[in-house]
Amino acid sequence: MEVAVVRSKGQIVIPAKIRKKFGIKNGSRIALIEKDEKIIMQPLDKEYFNNLAGILDEKGKMLKSLIDDKKKEKVL
Repeated sequence: MEVAVVRSKGQIVIPAKIRKKFGIKNGSRIALIEKDEKIIMQPLDKEYFNNLAGILDEKGKMLKSLIDDKKKEKVL
């Protein structure tokens, strides 16, 4: 188990071991999901959206749009 401390602005630092394991880097998007009185942190990476592609749209148009948006963010 890893522990993080909440700072005065509500920020936390994800321990390096976990960041490495999940490929979390500067600028990575993380979803915070409430479930059964718990908070789940889910990296919003390509794999996550690939898993959702079949649910959101059979042809993957939504996934392509999200990947394109991510590429545009990197350019800025």
